[in-house]
Amino acid sequence: MAEEQRLTHPFPPLFGPDSEALILGSFPSVKSREQSFFYGHPQNRFWRVIAAVFEEDVPSGIEEKTLLILRNRLALWDSIRSCTITGSSDSSVRDVVPNDISAILGNSKVERIFCNGALSHKMYMKYIYPDVRIKAVKLPSTSPANAAFSLDRLIREWSVLRKDKI
Repeated sequence: MAEEQRLTHPFPPLFGPDSEALILGSFPSVKSREQSFFYGHPQNRFWRVIAAVFEEDVPSGIEEKTLLILRNRLALWDSIRSCTITGSSDSSVRDVVPNDISAILGNSKVERIFCNGALSHKMYMKYIYPDVRIKAVKLPSTSPANAAFSLDRLIREWSVLRKDKI
């Protein structure tokens, strides 16, 4: 059984000067923390969803994942900078300190923000929205814990990332 830990986000945001849409997760999973990169758990459907939305091959390594994000003018970060958490459990998160997204907003073209799941959206609205005043779209979580959403349904919901699908 995993024990409760006080953790700080272990890796930087991913964005480029041409990024137009920011995707915020909540806090990295154990697997993501081990890899020092986003959505590292093999059962998380994030990379399959993003690849399908942008009609690209599913990336395998960190370099391919990075290129997929930047090529499609996306940015990745998380709503939470530090928290107390047990394992990867969103329901265990407490004592939250939010991430500052001002560096992303000031050094990119981000105008649209999407939250991967309910916790990310809740933390964004509580801590980040009051400062940045950009409404965020809450998307269904790509986590394997969100069994209510099939891969096809996630792809349909996440297609709002594409400007041509709005």
